[in-house]
Amino acid sequence: MASTLKYLSVLVLVFLVVDAANGQGLKLGFYAKSCPKAESIIHKTVASYVSFNPTFPAALLRMHFHDCFVRGCDGSVLLNSTSTNQTEKAAIPNLSLRGFNIIDAAKAAIEKVCPGVVSCADILALSARDSVAMIKGPWWNVPTGRRDGRVSTIGDAFIHLPPPFFNVTQLKASFASKGLNAKDLAVLSGGHTIGIANCAGFSQRLYNFTGKGDTDPTLDSEYVPRLKSKCKPNDFVTTAEMDPGSFKTFDSSYFKLVAKRRGLFTSDAALLNDPETKAYVRSQASNNGPTFFKDFAVSMEKMNTIEVLTGNAGEIRKHCAFIN
Repeated sequence: MASTLKYLSVLVLVFLVVDAANGQGLKLGFYAKSCPKAESIIHKTVASYVSFNPTFPAALLRMHFHDCFVRGCDGSVLLNSTSTNQTEKAAIPNLSLRGFNIIDAAKAAIEKVCPGVVSCADILALSARDSVAMIKGPWWNVPTGRRDGRVSTIGDAFIHLPPPFFNVTQLKASFASKGLNAKDLAVLSGGHTIGIANCAGFSQRLYNFTGKGDTDPTLDSEYVPRLKSKCKPNDFVTTAEMDPGSFKTFDSSYFKLVAKRRGLFTSDAALLNDPETKAYVRSQASNNGPTFFKDFAVSMEKMNTIEVLTGNAGEIRKHCAFIN
């Protein structure tokens, strides 16, 4: 009997350790009693913005990714810089983030009903999911109970966000450091099926790939003139669709582009340089993405629990741009 109890106690301890490692403390419907209208308020707020600007889902999805990869999904990307600290928002990769006004609007609406209850980190995670679903994309579970982080520094963003010029080895290492595998890398890269990109993010591939005024040989040579007509050298203003023709629609056509060597970024092209990510790209490209939506939901559920703060950690911000 004693040995059985000892075995069970060890088993419970193991589960608790695994729980902590997986960012648990979150649960579906966390606000069911404390703020029952929270998720409907967020959904309604997001819908009001997406209805007049269908590019917002791409913006919110990107913001959510940028938040989770730096200090975990703690809303740290939402904080404004102060006179003594430059936050993640000030980092070059985050200067083009949009949609902060949507998060602020949802937070303000919730504060009127349930002050000091719902975190900005949860609002961002739910907004990203809801907005993607609104453009006929996949739906994934978002357990809630995240707390807001109190730390946000520009340096962390540079260290942890994988840049668009990473090769596949660097990308896999970046994702692995967040508990995500090679399949997650390929799947989440599919988020590039919506949204636009600044020409500066890929113009080196067009005009000066190795520093000799050359073009990236991994880019489809027939596609290069089209990109050059849109993006001139040293153009830091113009944008290009990441998935031309359906950049406002969440679908699997991104994988067809990558398979044809027409992905905008070096990081897109890199997916063809690893056996596992290449196989995934090919499988989704050749069969109209038979498992992409399901896979995306699974990978997003993994991503939105990265290094979350729960319990008594962090805080519940009164305003998403400022610590209390």
